[in-house]
Amino acid sequence: MAGERVEMATREQNGSDQVERDRGASAAGAGKAPRTERGRRTMRAILDAAALEFGERGFHEASISGITRRAGVALGSFYTYFDSKDAVFRALVRDMSDQVRDHVAPLIRAAPDQLAAERAGLLHFIEFVRGHKELYRIIDEAEFVDPESFRLHYATTAERIAKRLQAAATRGEVRGDVSEVHAWAIMGMNVFLGLRYGVWEEDVSPEAVAETIGDMLATGIAPR
Repeated sequence: MAGERVEMATREQNGSDQVERDRGASAAGAGKAPRTERGRRTMRAILDAAALEFGERGFHEASISGITRRAGVALGSFYTYFDSKDAVFRALVRDMSDQVRDHVAPLIRAAPDQLAAERAGLLHFIEFVRGHKELYRIIDEAEFVDPESFRLHYATTAERIAKRLQAAATRGEVRGDVSEVHAWAIMGMNVFLGLRYGVWEEDVSPEAVAETIGDMLATGIAPR
């Protein structure tokens, strides 16, 4: 089982370039996916700049000129890939969701069992959040700017958790009655732990948070 996880992680690492290309294709506007490495770098710079612009100023105060200035690209380069501020915001929500997934997935798959995988996922999620604090403001604003992207962000995350829990149940690593409810509970817990220990304060190490939650998942909170 552990060997299968390592093999999956290796395949994912080997396919990292393709992941980046696929991410670029999904982030750009319809028919505007970059076709060259230079184009992918330009679009990456725009998305990274948009994350800073929206993260610092919020959607309504942010501007395309602010994004291009931060990215160091011409206004025309922006419109090569995105039609509007709304379009780049929608793309950014998808992109940040993909970044979280791509950051934690190899570590989850390399874990020896599912409880260790959930600990690893939470630990590295908090680490990711500490380096990308703008994530929470952008996702929260999506609820009002682009409700479909907001809902999709959480729905797809919960779906991934549910699938890995069900696979773990088949392997006998977790209880057999795991369901969508368990997946949403784990996701909700991770979201608020990331907010508290990744965005608001960094007074507890990600390792300590993950260890506490890993123990809770394994044994519950009933008296011992």
